Amino acid sequence: MNFKKPKFWDYKKPNIYAYLLFPIALILQLFQKIKITSPTEQDLNIKTICVGNIYLGGTGKTSLSIKLNEILKKKKIKSCFIKKFYKNQSDEQKILEKHGRLFSSKKRINALKQAEENNYQVAIFDDGLQDKSIKYDLKFVCFNNINWIGNGMTLPAGPLRENLNNLANHKNIFINGNLENVEMIKEALKNISSNLNINFGQYVPLNIDEFKKEEKYLVFSGIGNHQTFISMIKNYGLNVFKDYEFPDHYNYSEENINKIINNAKNFNCKIITTEKDYFRLSEENRNKINYLKVELKILDEKKIVDLVS
Repeated sequence: MNFKKPKFWDYKKPNIYAYLLFPIALILQLFQKIKITSPTEQDLNIKTICVGNIYLGGTGKTSLSIKLNEILKKKKIKSCFIKKFYKNQSDEQKILEKHGRLFSSKKRINALKQAEENNYQVAIFDDGLQDKSIKYDLKFVCFNNINWIGNGMTLPAGPLRENLNNLANHKNIFINGNLENVEMIKEALKNISSNLNINFGQYVPLNIDEFKKEEKYLVFSGIGNHQTFISMIKNYGLNVFKDYEFPDHYNYSEENINKIINNAKNFNCKIITTEKDYFRLSEENRNKINYLKVELKILDEKKIVDLVS
């Protein structure tokens, strides 16, 4: 299932639709409090790091997971990725596999046991913050600079999986994007708790030199943070003539891709997409489309190195 979030979720203030759904959101929050799940006793010789979110959508979890794995490798610490298996998320699985060993299962605890059996020292969980069956040694909660908390309400009235005040229990926060709204977000987080460890990650394109500034570009993506991708491209001086946003993890049809290619020809544009989207395309279509390879740069990497190693 490809889910595209309602636009009103990301309005600065709740609208009539959000208020109509608010009673359901309250019931769901109450149910979460009543439903108590004790963490599985993990008599395993492996450290666990969870990179999760409370905002439903693209917050840079996978990018940060890859960066943490890179940091641990430099420290000669044997680390791997853990991701719950979802059939429609093969794109993220492929990207993680390009950067390290991935263990995937319908139950995260089973994947963790596999990692321990293979003598890994640290398991990095891409998502799973709300999985109370596992007691994580370290947790990071990711947000996106542009989307932040949307209208600030919980599902289904807004995009939050849990109440924002719960951040006081998680401690380590990562704000990922192109450094928009930094001061506003820092102030909002300080109002929740002065003890929060706030970190920032900036998206950096690695192959930007392959794209010419004098060209026009048609950009498409099916990710959770499309506007952040567009903002980054524009920040590096490329001319985004047209862009198309698809639902996260979208499974492109031949009709979709043919329309994109034909429109690019009509507009005399080159085509750019994300690495995630590129790997969802057929081999034939990959030859007609370029992707921007992006990594997350941690602004204060030394602080994170000390924390995770």
